[in-house]
Amino acid sequence: MDIAYIPSPSSGVIHLGPLPLRGYAFCIILGVFVAVWYGNKRWIARGGKAGTVADISVWAVPFGLVGGRLYHVITDYQLYFSDGKNWVDAFKIWEGGLGIWGAIAFGAVGAWIGCRRRGIPLPAYADAIAPAIVLAQAIGRWGNWFNQELYGKATDLPWAVKISEGVNREAGTYHPTFLYESLWCVGVALLVVWADRRFKLGHGRAFALYVAAYCAGRAWIEYMRVDEAHHVLGLRLNVWTAIIVFVLAVVYMVVSARIRPGREEIVEPDRETLAKGATAKDATAKDGEDAKDNEDAKAGTQKADGDDSVDADADAAPAKNV
Repeated sequence: MDIAYIPSPSSGVIHLGPLPLRGYAFCIILGVFVAVWYGNKRWIARGGKAGTVADISVWAVPFGLVGGRLYHVITDYQLYFSDGKNWVDAFKIWEGGLGIWGAIAFGAVGAWIGCRRRGIPLPAYADAIAPAIVLAQAIGRWGNWFNQELYGKATDLPWAVKISEGVNREAGTYHPTFLYESLWCVGVALLVVWADRRFKLGHGRAFALYVAAYCAGRAWIEYMRVDEAHHVLGLRLNVWTAIIVFVLAVVYMVVSARIRPGREEIVEPDRETLAKGATAKDATAKDGEDAKDNEDAKAGTQKADGDDSVDADADAAPAKNV
């Protein structure tokens, strides 16, 4: 007899009056709002402008959603392109299925485009929003609770999640791996914030710390999951991905600390100030050129006057002799 467990929602849809809102989509949207809000606070604290994070998210979020879905569809292609499956389901993102690896990779491309348009160094921007991103992940993971997916092995622990009978799942109580990962993400956010304040991380090292810490937790949490997945050398594909990305993040932190110690002094140039500075510089240069031209003209006039004087003296001399 189960003494305690975490119940699963009877439905993955939240009805706001006549408007249906899927729980998975709601968690993703809420995570994005939290990320933009908190990321904006950290960006301003680093010396950036209010609203910049929201502007860049217009590029980063769509790229991230596309990348996350592509990673999921490619690594779990059998769910959409095998016999008896409908490939159209690959576009039903509200039913779940976002790979964080693809979301971060493609989201970084979108952020790079947004940063480039505003003259902002991407590493500095990534450092500022790193804790915000992982908090968004913590919120987004609860979307799996609504869909009753991505749970772990069977257990009778009091915090087990109760799963009902459904397609490709058996009723029972299981390890709530979505909860484990959500709590781990909150811990990673706190770690990055503390380390950033303590060591003044810069040039992308706060972001790399977030990546490394998240991968460390994702590896053991992924190992607990029982959902269908591809295996390589006995390990789930996402476990290998977490290990490889963890190593790359650690290497980046070490190399970056040696090449570029400290942190960026200016994270967002003031374009108005730069424009005024350029105008003043141009005006100063123009004034200098005008002054030079005036001096040359004056010198030329004086020379001409001198030459005329000499000629006049020359002409007057014979007259005197006469």
